[in-house]
Amino acid sequence: MSSGQVRASHILIKHEGSRRKSSWRDPEGRRISATTRDQAVTELTTIREDILSGKAKFYDVASRLSDCSSAKRGGDLGPFGRGQMQKPFEDAAFGLQVGEISEIVDTDSGAHVILRTGLQLIRSL
Repeated sequence: MSSGQVRASHILIKHEGSRRKSSWRDPEGRRISATTRDQAVTELTTIREDILSGKAKFYDVASRLSDCSSAKRGGDLGPFGRGQMQKPFEDAAFGLQVGEISEIVDTDSGAHVILRTGLQLIRSL
């Protein structure tokens, strides 16, 4: 039997509705608490457009702007399977082709842009 995993990187922008209102970029949560969901989406939309047009590189932007601790790895989350991420994130990541970048994805953590970077099959006996 085999089960699939994907590998993905992401850029997370937290906002006032995020379940945890602090990050490595904003330990006290001041910026996050003052950011609306619409502002986070607008920022991510611009970031996504810059990446798609070649003005910016995904990993560079993730390292500088993502509110997730994965920023230190250019947004890389490593491989994960179904049931390991919040459902909207998981559905988006599994729905992408390798190399494809998602639209904005909302979760309890905030707003994300996801880059699918790989596919991994795990074989179990």
